[in-house]
Amino acid sequence: MTNFIPNPHLRGTNPVDALRLIRSEQVGPMTFFRLVKFCGSVEKAIEMAPSISKRGGRAKPIKITAKADAEREYEALTKFGAEVVMYGEERYPRLLQQIADAPPILTVHGHTHLASNTNMVGMVGARNASANGCIFAKKLAGDLGAAGNIVVSGLARGIDAAAHRGALATGTIAVIGGGINNVYPPENAILFEEIATTGLIISELPFGMEPHARSFPGRNRIIAGMSRGVVVVEASLKSGSLITAEYANDYGRDVFAVPGSPMDPRCHGTNRLLKDGATMVETARDIIGNLAPLGELPLAEQQSLNFYEAPAASLDEQTLERARAAIIESLGASPTMTDDILANTGLTPHILMAVLLELELAGRLERHAGSKVALRMGDAA
Repeated sequence: MTNFIPNPHLRGTNPVDALRLIRSEQVGPMTFFRLVKFCGSVEKAIEMAPSISKRGGRAKPIKITAKADAEREYEALTKFGAEVVMYGEERYPRLLQQIADAPPILTVHGHTHLASNTNMVGMVGARNASANGCIFAKKLAGDLGAAGNIVVSGLARGIDAAAHRGALATGTIAVIGGGINNVYPPENAILFEEIATTGLIISELPFGMEPHARSFPGRNRIIAGMSRGVVVVEASLKSGSLITAEYANDYGRDVFAVPGSPMDPRCHGTNRLLKDGATMVETARDIIGNLAPLGELPLAEQQSLNFYEAPAASLDEQTLERARAAIIESLGASPTMTDDILANTGLTPHILMAVLLELELAGRLERHAGSKVALRMGDAA
């Protein structure tokens, strides 16, 4: 069992307030956590975010979601039978808390106790899967479930749907790329209801939101973040399933792949994963016997640990103005390590965090992997 790290700044937060902040302009998952850390609470973040964005150079302050809109979403969720689960709650998926870009809020529908199970295995693959691929995925998922694992997938056509069907009897989790009430594709409507009855549906997106291409990479990161390992069954070289495998690698999870014919384009991606070091899968035993022990899973930079620092919102404007000029001078269009900015400016991490948050909320800053940041093209010299 992984360590459960409570989040002191979200504990006791009204879910409507949390919805207001995460649904606001310029506020994504990581920005949400940075704001709450900076301001000290979700309530304070709602109050201060517009002025912070203005200090960062935004012409008009960011728009915070109206309380009435958040209340309507919360009421619609409740009427639908779904619930809001916040980062740090017991019902929040344990392994998902380990990734740096974990969703602050999930909407869930079904058996929420399944989320606390740490024996989760993601299974993804081609939407236009072969009949044999679907048969194999269904059997593999059934065998994993019978061995005590929860199979996580994305409710897509093909391999995803086959994996869910194979694990229905033991519990399966579907992470979807739209609002919790939107079934996509439509032909999986019956499967959606079956999963809600015996398993769990998860979304991080607003209630009623239609699925779109931009939302699926976010869904894929959740599948990878929740799982001890990810299995890919049939995937082309441009498949979104490879994005899920890439996230799994980034999060220190195990990656597994089912080999396929070199004559079938649907197998080129899985065969490439095997060349790159993924574990070959022929039976469920190949997965179960090669999953890293939970105690050895590396932890990403965790928002919850950072929250134990004091809020930075008390910094005076004169200090911030001087720091802002020095930091902007150190930045350009090419990503720069934050440690290098600290070395070049002589500023403290506390002040750097404050200014970068201002620029981020103003839409002038891009964050990159490896603690690197850059100015957006229009702001770079």
